[in-house]
Amino acid sequence: MKSNGKVILVIIDGLKFQTAVDQCGYLEALVESKKARRMKMIAVLPTLSAPIYETLHTGLEPVDHGITSNDNLRKSNSENIFSIAKENGLRTAAAAHSYFSTLYNADPYIPITDQEVNDANKPIQYGRFYSEKGYSSFNISLISEHDLMNQASMMIDRYKPHYLMIHSCSCDSIGHKFGGSSQEYSKQAWMVNDQLAQHIPFWMEEGYRVLITSDHGFTDSGNHGGSSNIERWTPYYDIGHPRPGVAKEKFLNSQSPLASCHC
Repeated sequence: MKSNGKVILVIIDGLKFQTAVDQCGYLEALVESKKARRMKMIAVLPTLSAPIYETLHTGLEPVDHGITSNDNLRKSNSENIFSIAKENGLRTAAAAHSYFSTLYNADPYIPITDQEVNDANKPIQYGRFYSEKGYSSFNISLISEHDLMNQASMMIDRYKPHYLMIHSCSCDSIGHKFGGSSQEYSKQAWMVNDQLAQHIPFWMEEGYRVLITSDHGFTDSGNHGGSSNIERWTPYYDIGHPRPGVAKEKFLNSQSPLASCHC
């Protein structure tokens, strides 16, 4: 694998640590074959998506960056990975939920102008965003993993971003409906892993360091936001880490894999 400083961060929303170990066979194969390092991380509080998205990209805890709920989502006013990359002349991209557009590009998110972005003046210069609007309770995956990963690989092929963030929301959606111990939840984690197995080799060939993590876990009742271990323990895979294998448990309260990729 070539090494040129380019990074992909994959956030598998709502993926519990143990579910990742049990269901993500391709990621575990990379660890077992000494091509990746797996760590166990602990999420900041509250274990809600928007606060943790901002933590992952700023290194600040929610009580410090101020986004403490999904219901007070706003544009970030903190230095973050996207703004730092842009200021240093690097290209950024994201295939993600519209929350990320609101956080780093435009608040409010207006689909007609913000769903697809090709603008070198924005923090996320190349963006493909989706939302939950218009999906019924029987069709809650928001976007297929196949389409999401293809969008990400398409942007790599076209734009060669230095930092690409991919956000999969399907495990979170399935977990809310069926619970974190359900067969449906486990199967969805397997499906995300299966799509990663089809795209990660291409990303590696293109010279990317690939980091894969989650924002929070899930309770059996289909909830998150609290302080239980099952909500806080999250996986972190670093493909290309200089010390591959399974790391000793080391809880990183900042929950910023970009900040910890050399640990």
